[in-house]
Amino acid sequence: MKLEHLQIFSLLFSFLKFFPGIYKVFNRDDIIVQMNTLNSTHPDNTTPPRTILPVLEKLKTVYKLWHEYHELIPKSQKYSLGNKIDSIFIEIIEMVASAAFSTKTEKLPYVKLAIRKLDTLKILLMVLWESKGLDNKKYIHLSEHLHEIGKMLGGWLGQLTKQNSSTTEEK
Repeated sequence: MKLEHLQIFSLLFSFLKFFPGIYKVFNRDDIIVQMNTLNSTHPDNTTPPRTILPVLEKLKTVYKLWHEYHELIPKSQKYSLGNKIDSIFIEIIEMVASAAFSTKTEKLPYVKLAIRKLDTLKILLMVLWESKGLDNKKYIHLSEHLHEIGKMLGGWLGQLTKQNSSTTEEK
C-alpha cells in the first residue's frame, strides 16, 4: 500500500516540475522590452497601415463622436431614443463590416440594409434634435458626417449593382 502512494507523489512532483514558478509568471517583462527594442529600431517608427475600408473608418469616427454626445442626452431620452440610436449605429457598422468581408455577390444585401438603417438613424437623430435632446451644433456635426457616409454607401451600392448586372449579362 505504501508503494501505491509513493507512485502518486512522484507523479505529482514530476507534474509540478513542468509548470512555471511564480517568478516566471509574474515577472515576464522581457517580451515587452523586446517589443520596445524592435519598435525603436524601426526606421519609420510609425503605426502600421490601416486595412479598414474608408466608409468603416468614417463610421467608427462618427460612432465615437455619437458616444460622447450620448452621455450628455437628458435621461428622459437617453435610455429610450438614445439607446435606439446607439443600437442602430452598431447595426450599421455590423452591416458594413459584413459587406466588406463578403464575396462580391453577397455584398449587395448588406449594403442595401446599411443604407436603410442609415436613413432610419438620420430620422431618429432629427427626432432627438427636435425634442431638444441634442443641440444644434451636435446635430449638424453628426448630420454632416452621416451625409458623407450616405454618399459613400450610395457609391458602393452603384458600383455593386453595375458589377452584378455585368456578371448576369455575361451568363
